[in-house]
Amino acid sequence: MVISTNDATKPWHREGDAMKLENLLLGVLAQHPSTGYDLKKYMDTHGRFLRSNTQMSQVYRSLSTMEQNGWADHSLLERPGATDAKVYRVTDEGATVFLDWLTGPYSPPTRFEDPEFGARLTFAGFMTRSELLRLLDTELDVRRDEIARYRGRDRREAWAPTITFDADLSELVNQWHHLRGAAAKDAHVAAVADLRRILLDTPENADLSTIARSWVTAQAADDSVPATEGDVIR
Repeated sequence: MVISTNDATKPWHREGDAMKLENLLLGVLAQHPSTGYDLKKYMDTHGRFLRSNTQMSQVYRSLSTMEQNGWADHSLLERPGATDAKVYRVTDEGATVFLDWLTGPYSPPTRFEDPEFGARLTFAGFMTRSELLRLLDTELDVRRDEIARYRGRDRREAWAPTITFDADLSELVNQWHHLRGAAAKDAHVAAVADLRRILLDTPENADLSTIARSWVTAQAADDSVPATEGDVIR
């Protein structure tokens, strides 16, 4: 289901802006009004994969900044027997700032595990399919270039330790870490490429939620199969 928005104004963009907590909170508020407690709960659950260890004080400090900048406002929700709750909503200006970050130029960080790519995907419902494909293409181009340039690099170290140092142990762990990282990056590239293929192969008017539900069903079936000897659980 696509929910239309007002396209009368185009978002501005400051190239080089990094993802901030405000970007995530604006995205959540664009999905639904929320109290500060609701936003903290989001950051503790879904948002924990997008930003580490967000504190309640950081949420309220960001909300204060967002209100001062005119990106959000609040109304009071009366709660008999308890303190009235502030319910925050994104303003038109806040929506512009959020969409500017979400659909603006994306510069992939050197570590593919860094959260901005995943954060943008989290709010993909606010993108057009072409905007999402542009994001995926940027990520794939950079990661494939990194693999081509750095996968076969000379990883030997010219060790000259001045304190006790186990070279054999270091070599073992570094090789393990390299192989683990290479496998993770390859899996990431394959998954992004698969999403891109699905978007290109699926008609614009298709029910994408049906595809999503099929993934959940398949994952539940996989999780119900007991691991056998020799299986690697990741």
